[in-house]
Amino acid sequence: MSRPSSFSPPAGVLPRVLATSRGDFAVLDAQGADGRPRGTALLLPGYMGSKEDFLDLMLPLAARGYRTVAVDGRGQYQTDGPRNDESPYAQGELVRDVLAQREALSGAGPLHLLGHSFGGLVARAAVLAAPGAFASLTLMASGPAGISAPQQQRVALLREALGSLDMARVWEAMQSMEAPPPEDAGPATAEDGARAAALRTRWLRTSPAQIVAAGRQLCVEPDRVAELAALDLPRHVLSGERDDTWPVPLMDDMAVRMGARRTVVAGAEHSPNVERPRPTAAALADFWDAVPG
Repeated sequence: MSRPSSFSPPAGVLPRVLATSRGDFAVLDAQGADGRPRGTALLLPGYMGSKEDFLDLMLPLAARGYRTVAVDGRGQYQTDGPRNDESPYAQGELVRDVLAQREALSGAGPLHLLGHSFGGLVARAAVLAAPGAFASLTLMASGPAGISAPQQQRVALLREALGSLDMARVWEAMQSMEAPPPEDAGPATAEDGARAAALRTRWLRTSPAQIVAAGRQLCVEPDRVAELAALDLPRHVLSGERDDTWPVPLMDDMAVRMGARRTVVAGAEHSPNVERPRPTAAALADFWDAVPG
């Protein structure tokens, strides 16, 4: 789960609702410089994440001329979804949501698709379902197939907990297992408290059925790299230099196998969008700049 530095959009990032043929989706929208974007990027968050995970990228990308639209998928945070029915969260349903979002953004120039972690699995399924719909694909900290065995065990434990406890009690259990802050971290600030409260609110508003369905997909996803390699589409694999969900050598190999641009963000782990946003934004913009118009 990404832990954004803030849940408060700065000036220049607009919270709004994106109306589509598949329903309404909560988004954060940042226009490109001078309101004339060089292109638009649709950003899909990861497992237990939300659109706020991209907040620190949005203004740097706007400064490079790109409009960014970060979306809460169905059942994530501020986008409604069934809480007890997993069927609306099947991968095919999520792909249809993404294609509807793409249609709602038509006319906004070249549309680049980016998925972080679980969002990367949805993003790649979307470009495979509609190869001509997007100008490029970026997989951020998202690997070739299912997640690592230790992460699968964590997902199984979470699924078991959600089967017997309500969301509030599961949150308490997860917090009890968090590593304590380092001794030199200093006392908690009011900002720390506000951020902790926002993370709890995000968790409580996310559909448990969405969490269970997404976790299952993360564990059973097949390797689709050969299918992606066959597309006439610019591809980019971006990650931190360490990753416990998909080991970095797996992502290195994936990039080679599908002929993708490869970026490793120094000092970042599974969430370079949160941990190292400025070099991550620069790498994204450099890639999009090179995509044929």
